[in-house]
Order: sequence, then structure tokens, then C-alpha cells
Amino acid sequence: MSLKKQDDMDHNAWLKSQDLTAIETAFLTTLIWLDKRLRIVDYLELLETMYYRANLQMPKSHTEQYDLDNKFWYWYPLYSLGSLSIIAYLLAAVSGALLGFYYAPSTAGAAAQGDPTAAYDSMVMIMTDVQFGFMLRSIHRWSAQFMVAAVFLHMLRVYFTGAYKEPREVNWILGVVLIALTLLFGFSGYVLPWKQLSFWAAQIGVELALATPIIGEWAAQLLFGGFTLGQATLVRMYILHVFVLPFVVTALIAIHVGIVWVQGIAEPH
Repeated sequence: MSLKKQDDMDHNAWLKSQDLTAIETAFLTTLIWLDKRLRIVDYLELLETMYYRANLQMPKSHTEQYDLDNKFWYWYPLYSLGSLSIIAYLLAAVSGALLGFYYAPSTAGAAAQGDPTAAYDSMVMIMTDVQFGFMLRSIHRWSAQFMVAAVFLHMLRVYFTGAYKEPREVNWILGVVLIALTLLFGFSGYVLPWKQLSFWAAQIGVELALATPIIGEWAAQLLFGGFTLGQATLVRMYILHVFVLPFVVTALIAIHVGIVWVQGIAEPH
């Protein structure tokens, strides 16, 4: 890509000579205006060239190599599981961000036996007092559950179609890390309402952490704030669920999808 001016074409005259709708004219005018200042088209052409060069270096897919065409058509619906899990993740992220405006990560109020905590009260308030709150929490809950199922089935599809083999082994390892983080996402979110089920799920988490050889006590203190459950546990789960995992998972998904884009889809082996 050269820094010198590419051409002296009169784009305005060209636009007037075309039979375009108002929307098309507005889009092209905006694109031309931006391209003159930011050279968008040049960078898009550069990306296109890099994409084709990378794909030329990749081996042929199984379908191309053996001219199988559509003989494995029954596998193709399963190839949408990765995209569906990303859509579910985006739904969970947006609905979770909206829920965050009303949720209170606090165990206050639990001093007296039987009293609900502030965290639980905020969840009840979302479901009963906030407009569309029940629907919002349901969307968050079901999209999260759908994501876990979709990621699990996606991993099964990758395994049984042999898509984890060379040269895609790095992306397979990324997928294993992502499914582990997805389960951690689900666990941390399950604890946040701080009801009976959440409390005992967190207690099981503490026991699992303590059962880990060598680093068990350190892991329990880091993740749960100690060996007994309390405010520190809820805050840690909240920070993990809202401030740590979203950024880590989003970055890994971007890398995962980027590798798929460069290597192409692996058909059944």
C-alpha cells in the first residue's frame, strides 16, 4: 500500500451519473468522504490480500481434497453451534449489563436467621418491581443455559468431525479453555442471588477448591475469600462474573473466531 495519492477520479460526478437510491447515495457519499481522509478502502484491500495469502498457504479441506461436495449434508446444521453460542453470549452480556443497574452484591440482612439478604432482595425487586424485569432476568438465565449447552455440543461436533486435528489444534485448546471459562461463568452467576441454592453451591465450590492438592487453601482464599462463606465470597463472585470473565472470554472468542476465519471451516473427516 503506497502513501501517494491513488487517483484523481471525480467521485461526485460519478455518483450523479449513477441511478442510485437516496440510501445508496448517502452510504457511498459517506464512504467516499471517510476514504479520502482515512483511506478505508486501501486498508480493506490490504486485509483482503492478507486473507487470501493466508488461505493459499492452508491445506485443502477434507471436502475439497476428496470431492465430497454435499455428501455430509446432515452434519451442516451442527456447524451453526459455534455461532449460536456467540449469539447466546451476546444476549447474556447485554441482559446482564442491564441487570447490573439493579443488583446489589451484599449479604446485609442475613444477621437474623431467615432474613433475606440484600442480594436476594434486589433479585426479587428486579422480578417484581422493575418493568420487564422478570423477562430480562429470564433472558439472561436462559441465554446462559443455552450457551453452556451450545458450547458443549459444539465441542462434541468438533471432536467427532475431527476438526481438532492439525492445523487446528491450537484452536481446539482455545475451545477447551473457553468451555471451562463458560462453566466458571455459570457458577459465578449461580452464586450471585445468594439464596439457599446459591449458598450451598458456593459451599461445594469451597470444598472442591480445598480438595485441590498443594494450592487448595490458596485457591479457596482467592476465589471465595476464605474457608467460610460471607460477604467476601459474594463480592469475589461478583467481580469475577462482571469485571474479569467478560473481558477474558470476549478476547478469547475474538481470537478463536479470527483463527477460524484464517483457517476456514473444517468439514467432517
